[in-house]
Amino acid sequence: MIGQKYSQVLRILLPMLSKEPLPTWVITGSLGFALQGMAIDVRDVDLQTDADGAYEIERRLSRYSVRRVAFSGTDRIRSHFGALEIDGIQVEIMGALQKFLPEGRWEEPVDVSSHRRWVDWEGLRLPVLSIAYELQAYTIMGRTGRADRLKQWLEDGSNGQH
Repeated sequence: MIGQKYSQVLRILLPMLSKEPLPTWVITGSLGFALQGMAIDVRDVDLQTDADGAYEIERRLSRYSVRRVAFSGTDRIRSHFGALEIDGIQVEIMGALQKFLPEGRWEEPVDVSSHRRWVDWEGLRLPVLSIAYELQAYTIMGRTGRADRLKQWLEDGSNGQH
């Protein structure tokens, strides 16, 4: 469920991220799922873009910065990562995200434009990553619980827009 605080944060973010030029960006994670109709608790806002986009988002929203964008990662995932806090809500920025593949190599950075879809929510037109793509990503990362939940939602045909 998307609470009122998330609505307020989206209304702050969207005008700042709609100004040209800005590389392609999307909302991902639990908020992206909820915006597509999935019943899920939203805990933060995750934004995904390319490397240049991560630094541009940080620049545009610098007054909210709590962690400067820098390249970082784990043994499974890496990106140009930073964090904002807007009205008490954590906003994570991920640029040029890469996942470590089962065959032992890093995938190319994700091109979010090829997996983006648009949703209309409370008068806003918002870019999100498709749940079908998210299922693939969570499967690669070994997050089977989340992957199973996404797969079930897609199989149930909950919104008829897959």
